[in-house]
Amino acid sequence: MKIVIPGGSGHGGSLLSRAFHDRGDEVVVLSRSPKPAPWRTVQWNAKTLGPWRTEIDGADVVINLAGRNVNCRYGAENRREILESRLDSTRVVGEAIALARKAPRVWLQASTATIYAHRYDAPNDERTGILGGSEPAVPSSWRFSIEVGKAWEWVFDTASTPSTRKVKMRTAVVMMPAAGSAFNAYLALVRYGLGGRHGDGRQWMSWVHHHDFVRAVAWLIDRDDVDGVVNIAAPNPLPNAELLRALRAAWGTRLAPPAPAWLLEIAALLHRTETELLLKSRRVVPGRLLRHGFTFDYPSWPEAARDLVEEWKGTPAQVEALSY
Repeated sequence: MKIVIPGGSGHGGSLLSRAFHDRGDEVVVLSRSPKPAPWRTVQWNAKTLGPWRTEIDGADVVINLAGRNVNCRYGAENRREILESRLDSTRVVGEAIALARKAPRVWLQASTATIYAHRYDAPNDERTGILGGSEPAVPSSWRFSIEVGKAWEWVFDTASTPSTRKVKMRTAVVMMPAAGSAFNAYLALVRYGLGGRHGDGRQWMSWVHHHDFVRAVAWLIDRDDVDGVVNIAAPNPLPNAELLRALRAAWGTRLAPPAPAWLLEIAALLHRTETELLLKSRRVVPGRLLRHGFTFDYPSWPEAARDLVEEWKGTPAQVEALSY
């Protein structure tokens, strides 16, 4: 099977590329800055059609993960780049598929679980989940992320690819022990005795173990009866305070001071990022995956945290392989 992964040089793309390459698939990564890899990498600018589109013609699967990293301050220039990188790349992938003589049978498109509303009362699945953007008293930066998600999905939905099944992957935070990953950031706080709750700790945290993320993507490729929106998240989200408590237990630490919201805002400013990842309540559940029979190897956070900590403690070569 030939799998083309636009924007496949980041954490998620590297996970998928390695997994599919190792099982014998032909993997082609489209990258603005190609680097040597065990699979083929092809230059593209993520904006306009070019010679790269011949890779999509005749491919079996396209998994578009392209988009600027959101770990930054949401100033005007960064907002523009975050939005345009997602819309332009999705639009041009759709154009390449539309022009293909032999179109891929499935197009899996990255989206985000952040598109759902900040809420505490009920989980968000694909059927009953409430999209965000109108919640009272939330920072404008949170609305920006939701607007990006909605525009991103609109471009995907309006792409005319009648011969290709289309799936929107609203993915939660993929937990993996790799440089620059969310898991490494959380674990660093715990390791230095700072892994107490963030804010009041009530905000729900949705997550997925990297092993199950790869399995879910492979499952979606094989399931011709599944299209549209699919939440890729473990079935048991939990409040921030509980997530950090379980991570401390996995590391072997019991107590840590809480971090009030005002302190997190100062830290985010110093580190040139936003507090949304820490303070927004994301209670997202994988309704469609579960209804169609997908089973998670790591459904609950305590067991996932223990596995990830042990993986992090592995040899440097193993950890580096995950961040390839």
